Amino acid sequence: MTKSHASASQPPATPVEPGETGCAGGLTVLDPPPGLPGPTDAPDGGPDGTADDPAVPSATVQDRLAGRLSDITSLHEHTERLARARGTAATLDAVLASGAALLGASRGVLVTLLPGGGPGQPVGLGLDRASLGALETVPTEQSLLARLLSEHDRPEQLHSPDLADDPAVGGRLRELAVHLGLGGAYGLPLATVEDGPLAAAVWFYDRPAGPTDCQRELARHYCEIAAPLLAKQLEAERILRTTEALRRGLLPDRLPQTPGLRLAARLVPAGLDRSSGSDWYDAIPLPDGTVGLTVGSVSGDGPGAGPGSAPGAAAAMGRVRAALRAYAVLEGEDPVSVLGDLELLLKTTEPTRTATAVYAWIEPEDRRITLAGAGHCPPVLVGRHGAEFVETSLSAPLGMLACWEAPGVELTAERGDTLLLYTEGLARRCGPTLHAGQANLRRAAADAPRDVRIDPERLCAHLLAVCPDPDAAPATDDLMLLAARFD
Repeated sequence: MTKSHASASQPPATPVEPGETGCAGGLTVLDPPPGLPGPTDAPDGGPDGTADDPAVPSATVQDRLAGRLSDITSLHEHTERLARARGTAATLDAVLASGAALLGASRGVLVTLLPGGGPGQPVGLGLDRASLGALETVPTEQSLLARLLSEHDRPEQLHSPDLADDPAVGGRLRELAVHLGLGGAYGLPLATVEDGPLAAAVWFYDRPAGPTDCQRELARHYCEIAAPLLAKQLEAERILRTTEALRRGLLPDRLPQTPGLRLAARLVPAGLDRSSGSDWYDAIPLPDGTVGLTVGSVSGDGPGAGPGSAPGAAAAMGRVRAALRAYAVLEGEDPVSVLGDLELLLKTTEPTRTATAVYAWIEPEDRRITLAGAGHCPPVLVGRHGAEFVETSLSAPLGMLACWEAPGVELTAERGDTLLLYTEGLARRCGPTLHAGQANLRRAAADAPRDVRIDPERLCAHLLAVCPDPDAAPATDDLMLLAARFD
């Protein structure tokens, strides 16, 4: 592909918009334009170098100054809008929309560079999913986005006045330009000196056209401002993904398979930027063939606590869950002792945190359940005739009293019954109050179709689908559910 550098002496090879500065024909790698001048950046003479020339009417000078001021004001408005964007998705949408407005384009596509290299999922403006998918079929050697993301020999700008009639862009891209009705195209990289290429954006015109010199300058300056902001957003997103992966790694990667007992679990973690706690679930196969089931939640004012302190709470949750597993192996048939030992550990090693928990010791062959709860929501037993709460005695959360103790509860399930353990976050999402949410959860379990109730996996999915209130605010607690069906 031949590269040519546009210059003031080169006439345009293809038509452009009336009144616009022409560009060299074909796919052109443009030299970086000069900095965006302000009203006082002109050469000697008046503000634009013509004030001392009597041949230039003063009205013309004023019009030029007014146009320059309008450009600077527009750039300021778009960068302010960019600064108000929250999250990577909103930032990418702002870049596409503002770039299109500054360039006078109608559509656009943007991709970010993945940490391991290669483009991520495209984000579109005025392009539906099918159109974005079609653009992804363009071979790398023909892709404008791939060139703008290149680590080496990355062009400052790319411009093709007419994609459908530009042999430099490759056959597949020309074919798509005709199919999608794409005229001219103009692209810019988003890169910083420290991070290198971060993303690339290409904007499209509906007919053969291109931006003016002034529009190019505005778009280039806008992308120079957007690049470091995007770098911060991408870094924050990477940290969130890493923390989320570590958080999930603290929970079981699989549930044990025990004769006579089928298990299923669901976790929908709250956003790490909003949550101040962390939930756990576990199913512990014990040496005598029984099983210990537990769910719980850790919260409190430990290091980094408050909204967005989920990483610290998740670390504490991992320590508490590991300790509970050890206590379950040592004395699992006595849930009160298990929670009592956990309470002592919490007060000793996590003095600024509290936890709610329920622990159930299950004998699958006899379908016998012995459980105890510490400030936790009552489990639900789902049977063929409905669903009922398993009322545990009222008790404070772990770590709040000088000495925690509460009596255990024993019951025998019927064959086909399912025991549901869940955390407070799910109950609060199911209704306007905690009590109403628990009632709605129980009712949803009772009203589930029979083919759903007999399958713990489907029952968990059903409850997560129908219970959360669609009008509720974004969750600040994890949604946790553990189901155990007796076969």
